[in-house]
Amino acid sequence: MSDRVPTRFMRTLLRMVGDRGYDFSAILQEAGLDFDPLDEGSPRYRAEVSAMQYSRVYQQVLSLLQDETFGVTGSELVAPGAFRMMCYCVISCENLGQAIQRASEFYRTFFDERSQLYTNFSQEFARVGYRTMDRTSRPQVGAADAYGLSMWHRFFGWLCGRPIELKRVDFTGDPPANLSKYEDLFCCPLYFNQSKDLLYFDSACLAWPVVHTQHSLREFLRTAPYQMLLMENDSSGNNLSAQVRAMIGHDFSEGFPSFEMISSALNMSAPTLRRRLKREGTTFQEIKDKARCEAAKLCLNRHELSINEVALQMGFTDPSAFHRSFKKWTGETPGQFRQGCAGAGNLRTRSPGGDR
Repeated sequence: MSDRVPTRFMRTLLRMVGDRGYDFSAILQEAGLDFDPLDEGSPRYRAEVSAMQYSRVYQQVLSLLQDETFGVTGSELVAPGAFRMMCYCVISCENLGQAIQRASEFYRTFFDERSQLYTNFSQEFARVGYRTMDRTSRPQVGAADAYGLSMWHRFFGWLCGRPIELKRVDFTGDPPANLSKYEDLFCCPLYFNQSKDLLYFDSACLAWPVVHTQHSLREFLRTAPYQMLLMENDSSGNNLSAQVRAMIGHDFSEGFPSFEMISSALNMSAPTLRRRLKREGTTFQEIKDKARCEAAKLCLNRHELSINEVALQMGFTDPSAFHRSFKKWTGETPGQFRQGCAGAGNLRTRSPGGDR
């Protein structure tokens, strides 16, 4: 899991604000950035920022501009809230294939060809991406092109609660100068000067169930694109535990889904789920503890929340119980962790140190 994002991904967001006459210095300050991402010559400039810093800038920019497309369409000519509404349209789908088809239908119904999601499913591969691109204005593949496809890839993985292994990625533009960074982003062969910008993955993935609900979707949209940025790219890991983790989510103010609810949603008995998690080297309690720890760190980075309010959001009615648990997970009290975040200017993501 990586909690770093290339600073260049932030430039498009800030240019959108600057081009409309807004001063984005307050946005950078709120996100804990002490340098201007547009000024590569600055002594303070850093090539990477934390996923939390990027997400904070993203949420503020999108709130300011009243546009929630997550930068995943091929055109800037999209209505406010388009991605949000598409998410609510697909969250009730049974499997990934249905969700992709519904997303494609959504963009085909409401937007022009530049913003439509192209899909082509064969027996071997699922192909998803953009049908056309104006190569006269962007002859070389840029960060925005890669970012758009990468966000769709990660969104599909988020829907299913596990990473999707890509077989290849096509771009209509010429190869970029820093090709290795693009190879690291997709972890598969890349092809350039193709007719479409496309993700290729195994068609068997289309049958994977959508594991999220409207409740977890609301949380996803509130913090996006944070959860997508933290998704593993490696699909060879522990798939079942990743699905369970995704179904638990980050918002525990209304309690946890029970073990029985999760096993039922995965169409297996509770003993079978317990055995399979054990084979992957974990337990349901361990997954819950790690999920709660990660969510607590996320909330502690929101300084508008008091520590007692964070405790309530984590499902603790007794703040002292939250303090004890958090220190057991991280070796620090919530207050110490928050002070460290303020000093470092970004989210720290150490793994929990134990189980409750």
